[in-house]
Amino acid sequence: MNAPDPFETMVLGPDERKIVCVRDSRNPSAAVITVNKEDHTLGNLLRVQLLRDPKVLFSGYHVPHPLQSKFVLRVLTVEGYSPIEAVSGAFNDLISEMSLLEERFRTELNNHQNPQAASHF
Repeated sequence: MNAPDPFETMVLGPDERKIVCVRDSRNPSAAVITVNKEDHTLGNLLRVQLLRDPKVLFSGYHVPHPLQSKFVLRVLTVEGYSPIEAVSGAFNDLISEMSLLEERFRTELNNHQNPQAASHF
């Protein structure tokens, strides 16, 4: 079978970097960002979050090969707004949203486990 060992799809090697960013030499508002050891789950979340930003003109990603655990993200922003700044903001927004989701989930789980503790008006 050609599939890599599951361990290899999650752990960075000694010479690997998690994120590699290459700015477009012709357009400073464009960049190609490669994220290693991740897949469609994070790629699509990040793409959608970037498109929520009004200063982002384009965001798309692709997985170069199904047996490689990485995705390539392309970002184009308005002039004066760095693609790296946009991606950093998108990551921070996703972290906040996931924290809120976790908090709400734990609250609902607690209410479900202790129905008398829940206040229903």
